[in-house]
Amino acid sequence: MKSNNPDREFFEQAVTGLLDRLYGAALRLSRNRDDAEDLVAETVAKAWASLAGLHDRQSFRPWVFRILTNTYFSARRKHVETSLEALATEPGEDGEESAFSIFEQLHQPFLLWWGTPEQEFLNRVLREHLTRALDALPEAFRVVVVLAELEGFSYPEIAHMLDVPVGTVRSRLSRGRAQLQQMLWQIAEEAGLMARTRSPAAPVIDPDAQPADKHHEQR
Repeated sequence: MKSNNPDREFFEQAVTGLLDRLYGAALRLSRNRDDAEDLVAETVAKAWASLAGLHDRQSFRPWVFRILTNTYFSARRKHVETSLEALATEPGEDGEESAFSIFEQLHQPFLLWWGTPEQEFLNRVLREHLTRALDALPEAFRVVVVLAELEGFSYPEIAHMLDVPVGTVRSRLSRGRAQLQQMLWQIAEEAGLMARTRSPAAPVIDPDAQPADKHHEQR
């Protein structure tokens, strides 16, 4: 029997289809199962209370994830005496730093994310190692990596969720990827999955090869 309330019917169906994704993102943000469950519950409650303000229901997914990230930052602000801007920004974010690339370690002159041979490398790293590396990222970078790489949101969508310029999203994602790769490489070395020194012959690279993160741009 269908609900007499079409808004509730839409909301329940939409939320039910996203609960696993919301919980996964909440867990990666909070790094605590209990906190993740509370974060999802509060997000769902806020989303239902604000549903009338959602004019385009096709945008439900990015809209509810924005509520999730805002709720997360608000909860963090209650536990530390700082602003949301400070929580979303790491010290030295705009400074110069050398970026680490697994591809450089494998003698590849360009960076592709989740591509060969990086995919072959990551396939040898256990899931808990990837989780450990992701959880260790600075908060500002971890949030963007979770939204872009795990949830597949575009740069403009993430910029809207975090209320930052698109260029800031690109910068944080680039630096977050570099730090994640460096930690994964170190974990692999410690676990004996990779030799500490490696000098294979450099392969021939197609100069027209395109980076693999174009899917994050607005289509």
